[in-house]
This record gives sequence, C-alpha cells and structure tokens, in this order.
Amino acid sequence: MCAFKTLSVSPPNFPIRFSSFPLGLCFNGRQLSTLAAAAAVATDDSSDTVEQLLTDTNGIERLMKMDRRRLPESNRWFPYLDVFRVGSMALRSGEVIQALDPYIQDARKERMRQAVAGRSYSVCLVVEGLSDFGNVSAAFRSADALGIQSVHVISPDSRKRYKDNRHVSMGAEKWLDIELWKSPVECFQALRSRGYRIATTHLGNNAVSAYELDWSCPTAIVVGNEHMGITDEALQLSDLHCCIPMNGMVDSFNVSVAAGILMHHAVCDRVSRLGRHGDLTKEESQILLAEFFLRHRESTLSIVHEYAKRKMESI
Repeated sequence: MCAFKTLSVSPPNFPIRFSSFPLGLCFNGRQLSTLAAAAAVATDDSSDTVEQLLTDTNGIERLMKMDRRRLPESNRWFPYLDVFRVGSMALRSGEVIQALDPYIQDARKERMRQAVAGRSYSVCLVVEGLSDFGNVSAAFRSADALGIQSVHVISPDSRKRYKDNRHVSMGAEKWLDIELWKSPVECFQALRSRGYRIATTHLGNNAVSAYELDWSCPTAIVVGNEHMGITDEALQLSDLHCCIPMNGMVDSFNVSVAAGILMHHAVCDRVSRLGRHGDLTKEESQILLAEFFLRHRESTLSIVHEYAKRKMESI
C-alpha cells in the first residue's frame, strides 16, 4: 500500500459534490401503463454479490443499457455506441431521451445533465483484491462525486455480499460503469487496449509522487488489498508506481481514503492543466445522458419499449 498526505483545497470554479446522487422518477401527472407500473416495483436483489451483479446477464442489463464498444475507435476511450436495442429495433440516444423526458422531473434531469458534463473516462479507478467491500463501496462513492465514470474490480473471489454495503456507496454504483475482472493481467490488457497507462499505488524506491504526474494522460489508478497492498503480479504488469508522500508517523491511509485522495488530486491536476475535468464530446454527452435516463428506474425500460412499439406501428 502506498503512503499519502493531505491534499490542498480544490482550485476555484471546481465544484465537487460529496452528496449522494438519488434520482427519483416523477410522472408529472401522467399515469404509466400497467406494464410500466409493474416494472416500477423494486425487485429483491439483496442476494446479489459483486460477481452476480457484474457478470450475470440480468446484472449487466441493470447496470449498462446502451450498446458497448469492444475496442476504441481512436486514441480516446468512450464505451458506448449510439444504439439502444429494443427487440428488433435500434433507437438512438436522442430518441431515448425524447421518450423518457416527460417522465422525469426537471430538477432531476438537470442534475443528470450536470453530472454528465463533469464526467470523464480519462481517469479510471481499479480496486484489486479488496477483502472489505465496504471499502469498495466507499471508493465507488468518491469516484461518482469526482466525475470518474469508469471503475474496475479485480476479484478472483466475489462471494462476499456487496449489497450489504450499499449504504456506504449511497447508490453510486447505479451511475458508474463497473467492470469485474478475474486477474490483473486480464484487466490491464483491456485497459491498455483502451489507451490507459497503469499506475499502481506502491511505496518503493521507484515510486513517483502523485504530485509529479501529468494526469491529463489517460491513467488507470490501481489500489490494492487493505493488508497486503498491490499484488506482485499487478506491480510487475503496471507502467509506473505512484504514491503521495506522508509527513506523519503512520505510513498509510485506509484504502478507500487513499483512492479518494488520488482521484481528487488527479481531477484537480486535470482542471489545472486543461481547465476542466469533464471532457466528453457533445455526442458522447448525449449518449451518456441517455444511459443515465435508462438507469433511472426499472420502469424507464418499459416506457422506452412502448415508445419503440408506437414508432414501429407508425412505419
């Protein structure tokens, strides 16, 4: 595990939200169909584990809705295609937003638009082998608050309950792109194909201070197990080791705190160098907004299905 010290305050004009991101569905006086109303009833997912949530077909559908890319088309990574499939039909993001717009309260839509405007895939978080999934949940919450959309969990053994720690994440996982990997080599290969350099947190002679790095370069921040730190395999496969030097008597922070500090510093550095952290194009922002609309509630899928049905009947 790496060592850390307290960061300075964030630069001007950089609003950071530390609150949760609850988004309720408002019907604005409209009644949903029986199908949509039935879909709005919450399902009992208390038996979900991290692995089930991320690898089962139903879990993937709950988390990520728009079609996803397999490989980047250019030197920047954005995971979604402008396609949402409804049976034999393919809707574009603009159609998804049009279908759902009347059913979401204006204040909630503005909250989602602001979140999308601050999102970036240029920095992502990787958590490796954490035994306390409360730490995973806390790291997820920090990632969401700081506008880091992509998080990865390397977990060979995912039998621990994840939903038990939902109160720690405050539902942040609902709004993040979360991917589960069985090993560092599998995860790092995928990240490198997307253009990321791999920075593992480690305190050693060859570790670079986080303050000396240029975080405008696409970077995956890897934090390790609470007790053992980063595995030797991950250290050997990484591009660089980084740390935040400490001035106190103890030599480490809690892993979720460490992840939060690193992400915060990365975002602050990007704001200093680039003027902002959020860097999605107009098209990417619209696609991610449609993705957020689709994740809003289970009932949103039924609404979009009805929209597609009406569209097909009108052809």
